[in-house]
Amino acid sequence: MAARTPARPHARSRPVAAALAVPCLLGGAAAGCGGGPSGGSAGSDAPPALSRAEAERVLKSYTAGADRAGQRLNARALTAIETDPQLSMDAAMFRKYRALRQRPPKLGFAKTTFFIPRLQGHPRWFAVGAGGGGGQGARPHAMLFTQEKAGGPWLLAADPAPGDGALERVELDEQGFAEPVAPEADGLAVTPAGLPKAHAALMTSGPDASGAAAFADGPATGRAYQALQQVTKSLAGQGVRLSSTFAPAPYRVHALRTKDGGALVWYAMKQREAYSAAKRGSLAVSGDLVGLAPARSVRTRLKTTVLTQYLAVVPPDGRAMVAGVYRKAVAAKGA
Repeated sequence: MAARTPARPHARSRPVAAALAVPCLLGGAAAGCGGGPSGGSAGSDAPPALSRAEAERVLKSYTAGADRAGQRLNARALTAIETDPQLSMDAAMFRKYRALRQRPPKLGFAKTTFFIPRLQGHPRWFAVGAGGGGGQGARPHAMLFTQEKAGGPWLLAADPAPGDGALERVELDEQGFAEPVAPEADGLAVTPAGLPKAHAALMTSGPDASGAAAFADGPATGRAYQALQQVTKSLAGQGVRLSSTFAPAPYRVHALRTKDGGALVWYAMKQREAYSAAKRGSLAVSGDLVGLAPARSVRTRLKTTVLTQYLAVVPPDGRAMVAGVYRKAVAAKGA
């Protein structure tokens, strides 16, 4: 699905292309609302969210359903196997494939590792670490599946591409199950629920913004902010004005305990971009925006919405580090 291929810069010749090439690493929005719980109540004596065999069946069923939907480019079929933010991102990717008259490659996993937290009640969730296989666009996965109520469907909610060793940090008990970390859990450098707001502040206002110090510098944090500033300046020299703001996206934050007592956290952000050009022809619908807005609709103004999923490592003390990203523009409107 959209998560099959990692976000990467696209070569483009017009100003909008230059601007959108950088945010592929920026990550534009945090997937945590910071208010609701990430799952049912947890405890060392709580049962696992589901068995390993059940988790394997969930993944197998998802893979088959995703491949069927992908071959037909049927975004409606995705609603039976996905939920947001993944659903909106994959539906947007289908629009791009349709515009390009292409089909996504079939999913293939070289190796899978299951991270099943002990939870009581609902919502429930679990994660799957998977190799990318050998097909086109192969890349690693940190898939997050959720179940809202007993007997309800298991849906893919997120799938950022993890960096090397990120998932290996997760602590497993003697039975091979994981410990969930509550969004508002104390005892960490920053709570999991606090990550989206801090990341959004950093990307909007820079490393000196309130809360931004929670993150270590890196390609998806401080360096991403600097890259965006450089692109904005470059576009201004070409007669194109760019404004970009970031905010937490209204989705749950999910976290697992790591071996050092910290947490591995899934969250998402929403990025809004606005371009305005002095001359017609300066803006183009290309790259990640293909299929989201008719090219003829873009004259001198363009507004876009981007969702970015993140996987972050939060130590017991010190700064959080982004260990995985998946970015996709989900809406565009020209004028």
